[in-house]
Formats: sequence, C-alpha cells, structure tokens
Amino acid sequence: MAKIEPGNGLKSAESRKSLRGTTESLALTDGEGNLFGSDSELNVYTSERQTDKYGFIGGAQQYSEQSAENIPPEVLRQREAKWLDMLNNWDKWMAKRHKKMKLRCQKGIPPSLRGRAWLYLSGGKVKREQHKGKFEELDSQAGDPKWVDVIERDLHRQFPFHEMFVARGGHGQQDLYRVLKAYTLHRPEEGYCQAQAPIAAVLLMHMPAEDAFWGLVQICEKYLPGYYSAGLEAIQLDGEILFTLLKRVSPLAHRHLKKHKLDPILYMTEWFMCAFSRTLPWVSVLRVWDMFLCEGVKIIFRVGLVVLKCMLGSQDKLKTCQGQYETMELLKTIDTRYMQEGFLVREILELPVSELDIEKEHLASVRRWKETRGELHCKSLPRMHGAKAIMAAEPPSRQDLRQNPTIIVESPLATKSNGEDKERKNTKEQKNGKKNSSPTQVAAYLEPSEPSPLLKDTALLGSNQSLSSTEYDTYL
Repeated sequence: MAKIEPGNGLKSAESRKSLRGTTESLALTDGEGNLFGSDSELNVYTSERQTDKYGFIGGAQQYSEQSAENIPPEVLRQREAKWLDMLNNWDKWMAKRHKKMKLRCQKGIPPSLRGRAWLYLSGGKVKREQHKGKFEELDSQAGDPKWVDVIERDLHRQFPFHEMFVARGGHGQQDLYRVLKAYTLHRPEEGYCQAQAPIAAVLLMHMPAEDAFWGLVQICEKYLPGYYSAGLEAIQLDGEILFTLLKRVSPLAHRHLKKHKLDPILYMTEWFMCAFSRTLPWVSVLRVWDMFLCEGVKIIFRVGLVVLKCMLGSQDKLKTCQGQYETMELLKTIDTRYMQEGFLVREILELPVSELDIEKEHLASVRRWKETRGELHCKSLPRMHGAKAIMAAEPPSRQDLRQNPTIIVESPLATKSNGEDKERKNTKEQKNGKKNSSPTQVAAYLEPSEPSPLLKDTALLGSNQSLSSTEYDTYL
C-alpha cells in the first residue's frame, strides 16, 4: 500500500511523479529528445508545427486519422439538430427520454455543441443560474497564498502541446488560474489538488471560465466526491473497488497484480483523478467524457477495466512483465490499439459493470476500511451516478434551463417583409391625412440591402438556435 500522509497529494514517489506533472513527463521536445527551454524557442516550435482540429501542435494526444472514426458531414448535421432540440427541451428529455439521450452521448456529442451539452449534463448550467455573480465574486478575491503559489507553478504543466496553454501567461493559463483559484475559495476546507488542473483545462477548451468553474464544481462534488480531499481516501476506496471488479472481468490480470503486490493506487490514481484526460488520445478522451458526464463514474471504472484486461489479460502479454517494475512500465505505455476511439468505446459499452455493482463494492470497501484502519477522516458527499441522478437530486426550474439569446441574426426576408409592412402603413397614414415618413425613409424600406453570403441559403435562416445562446459553443 502506498503511504498516504495528510495533504492533497500522494507522498509515494510513483504517485507524486504522476500527479505533479514532472518536467520529464510533460516537457516539450523536438521529437529527438531535446527539451525546449525558453518561451522564444517554444514560439518558434509552435509556428513550425501545424495545429490539429482540436488545438494540439504535437504530443501523443495530437489528432490521428488512425485513432478516430470519420463521421459524414450530413450525419453530423443531423446529430446537431437533434442535440439542439434536446438542449431546448432539456427537462422533458431527462424525464421521459433519458435512454435515448444516453444513446446519443454514447454515439458522441457533436463538437459544435459539446461544451454546452457538458454544462447541461453535469448540472453546471443550473448551478450557474442559481448562483449568479458567485464566480465574479470569487474571481475578484486574492485567494489563499498557499494555494495560489502551487497553482501558479502548475499552470504550464497542463496540456503543454495545446495552443490554448502553450504560452506562459497566455489567455488559457490565465483562465485556468482563475478557475482553480476560485475553487479554492469556494471550498477552502478542500483547497487545491494538482489533479484538478487537467480537469479544469479540458473544460476550458470547450467553455468560458465561469462555465468551466461550475463544471469543475460538479465533477468534484457530484461525480468524484472526495477524490481531491486530504488523504485521498476516496480514490483508495475506488482502487479497491476496481481491483475487486477486475477479478470478475479478467481473473488472469487480477492474479498477476495480486501476485506482484501492485496496489491499485500505484497505477489507477492518475487515470481516475484526471478522468483519463492525460492518458488517452484526444478523440478517445472526448468520447469517454461524453459518456462519463451522462452516466457517471461507472464509465471511468469501465475504461480502467478495459485497459487492464487488454494489457494483462493473456499469458502472452504476461510473458513480457515478469515483475512489479515491468508491469508498471507496461501500464504506463498502453498499446495504442486499445486506446483507439472505435475499439475503446465498443469495449466500454459491452462491459457489464453497473452503478449497482459499484455501490455494492463501495459498501464492502468501506466496511473493510473501518475494520482495518478505523473511521474515514473525509466525509465526502454521496456520489451521483450521472446526469439524471444529479437532476433528480436538485430539480431545476424552467428558468434555470432557459437559453437566453445574446446574438440575433436578422433575416433579409424578414427585413424586406418589415419594409413592406411599414410602406403599407405609411400609405394608409398618407391617405388618412397623417404625416408621412421622408422619401429617404421609404426608399430604405423599398430597397433592402443585399443579404450577406452567409444568409443567402434560406435553409440556414431558421437555424438561429445555435447562434442565439449564452452558451458560447466551440464551433467546428
């Protein structure tokens, strides 16, 4: 068992390395092992590399055609229309058609609506509406120097190959600082844990700082409660649950880990605490998060079980890792075949692990903990298994779910119609002896300006839903 001491981080060398984002694991290299040191060198590097569609300029998580499923544009547009309907009628879908919503999350949320959908699924949208001005209030405060110092040192370690976070002091790092500092003020008894930074960074790639803050609050308090508290008791309990479930999913892998006395906390801590955001190819991370925010922590358990089963589930694979060190090295370098989007999602969906299984093993783990170590020090909130459970626990009002338009695109056809209406009104007023508008005003109504190229296609005119929301989508 790894030694756990008070504080918000593991004290074992292995875990400290994985959670603290060491220079060795996260430093930018030129592909030949040479580290980039100064910001000027980094700027030269980024200018020479092409950014992929997710914003990565290199690294293991850069987009690869081999690791992704190609969706035809027409299918993507159909999915966007369906998701817009769901977002506009969220409470009805959650209450009456949740199974259909779950299936759509499993297929993958359209990139243009992913940020908005994540905010709704997590309950962050409702939290934001119910606590208007809270983030601005926290953002304006200085913060505890103890946490501020640690946060500032961690900023450059989060997704250093992503264009949003690559520049020291850039807008991405500034927003990440704001979100993490606000959380330490929101939960001063919990403070800051370094594994929260990747979670917040993923959210910031899809939504503005205020929304990312409420998304982080929901993940820390509803999906993974206790994960980031002092002592990390919750993650240790979930490690025991994972190990017990592994015995059912892959007895061979279970026996191997038990034989070499590899405690789950040594290999699953970063997986679970970062929700696999630093482990998988980016397309797979997004698909896992789509399902995780809809269905809850069981998705994280399933991903962990799939990885362990694929990497250690046959005699041929175990021949290459005869000891503890070799096994740990194998789990640090997961075979890319098992992380590809299509393969991973199919395996996740086929694995028979439910919320009931997790809760049953959780109770057994807590009982064993009390028998061997005494009472738990961290009294975390009960875990919510997905969007439906979160919404049922705190039913929102229609106003909380309402999308308030901030961008209104006026149709040229509507402009022309308004002009004709006003012309008829002016003519009627003239007949009645009333003062008419000036000739120039009438001419303006009769000769509307040419529509812009984006509005010439009348099929787009009725689709102003995606342009009239405060949700700030990440567009394709």
